[in-house]
Amino acid sequence: MPARITVIYYSSTGNVHSIAEAVARGAESAGAEVRLRRVPELAPDSVIDTNPAWRAHIEATAHIEEATLDDLRWADGYAFGTPTRFGNVASQLKQYLDTTGGLWHEGVMVGKAATGFTSSYETHGGQETTLVALYNVMHHWGSIIVPTGYADYEVIHAAGGNPYGLSISDSDESAVKYVQAAAEFHGARFARVAEALRPLQAAA
Repeated sequence: MPARITVIYYSSTGNVHSIAEAVARGAESAGAEVRLRRVPELAPDSVIDTNPAWRAHIEATAHIEEATLDDLRWADGYAFGTPTRFGNVASQLKQYLDTTGGLWHEGVMVGKAATGFTSSYETHGGQETTLVALYNVMHHWGSIIVPTGYADYEVIHAAGGNPYGLSISDSDESAVKYVQAAAEFHGARFARVAEALRPLQAAA
């Protein structure tokens, strides 16, 4: 049976959303069944409305279903996306992750594949520390972290060479097409790894 992949993300103005879609396309190209989910917005309207792109993105993606805990129980692998917030995970995604204690206690996420992706304004705006911080949750879950590494050196190098996970920066628009290509490549590879790890779930 093909892998079941849940892509769960938070995006304020669209960069993380675009990577999430590319990861989902890549996983689907490898035969996976994919759920694309966003986490709820927590910022007040008064803050959102100071940035027209933020408001526009919320309205443009309102049709995407919000993530539930069932999306974790259902999947063989998880791809999580978050913008950097001072080198850390955005509170919107963190709030969702903080609700998973019951599933953690059941061992639902043990042995399942997990990976991450992020964005920041600057290329060195905390991308790697954000991914490492995100992976702290996966360590506690007992999931198997699947970083980008340099599984295909040319593809990952062209996208910025981040071995911790996919990442993009607002300040380098020329890299967008390369990050999209890397996200599709990694999504397909991730789906294959998640499928191969399925026997570990039964053994957990």
